[in-house]
Amino acid sequence: MPYLSLSDGTRVFYKDWGQGPTVVLCHGWPLNSDMWEYQMMFLAENGCRVVAMDRRGCGRSDQPWQGYDYDRFAQDLSELIDALDLDRITLVGFSMGGGEVARYAGKHGTSRLARIALLGAVTPRLGWADTYPTGLPREVCDGVRAGIMEDRAEFFRGLGRIFYGADREGAAISDGLLAQYHQMAMSCSLKSSHDCVGAFSETDFRDDLGAFNVPTLLIHGDDDSLVPIEVTSRLALDYVPHARLVIYEGAAHGFIFTHKDRLNNDLLQFVEER
Repeated sequence: MPYLSLSDGTRVFYKDWGQGPTVVLCHGWPLNSDMWEYQMMFLAENGCRVVAMDRRGCGRSDQPWQGYDYDRFAQDLSELIDALDLDRITLVGFSMGGGEVARYAGKHGTSRLARIALLGAVTPRLGWADTYPTGLPREVCDGVRAGIMEDRAEFFRGLGRIFYGADREGAAISDGLLAQYHQMAMSCSLKSSHDCVGAFSETDFRDDLGAFNVPTLLIHGDDDSLVPIEVTSRLALDYVPHARLVIYEGAAHGFIFTHKDRLNNDLLQFVEER
């Protein structure tokens, strides 16, 4: 399996499928690159080179004690992009991964990027601050950390249902899909699971979004109770005025699966735009 040794000695796992225009996918919390399997398969079959890494602490990558902040995540992403000498990239971030994409652009620039897509992303900021009063209350994020530390396995079992909207009346989410979510979540270390909550809820990406100077696509479900659209993507348009927001009606946070056919085609069309 392909691994990259990073500058701090951490080894990260990555997938590199297909040939053609390059798409780099940054996954959500507390998952890994397997969450992208339907997007990777579709894009690779339709003439793209698709790269996705397991973030440090997640999946098949090493589980170091330190480094669970967005400056380090963006550095890890930059080192992968440089090691593979990727260029003209469509850089895609889902949920927590949207912040990774934003910080990469803010700190490392956009010279290797052709376009950016943020899917259900935590940008411009998820959690409340004096300067961001529309963010989620601190008590919500504190409750997530407490749930992880009390009984991580049970907490993630319940979170998977909310992620896919299985808690909604009439939802048809399979037991197998929920089991896959749980398996991915439990492969994320306790340290990473815990520390990343602070990172994705308390990091402010407004200055990073100001560095976006390439075509930008935002996709968000309007029934997302984990990363509400009113707190994030709608407000991101204030900082990336040239961005295009596509709303998936009735979609929960996990539209990467529940709306995978629509998403796959939207991403391919975005990659192929001139």
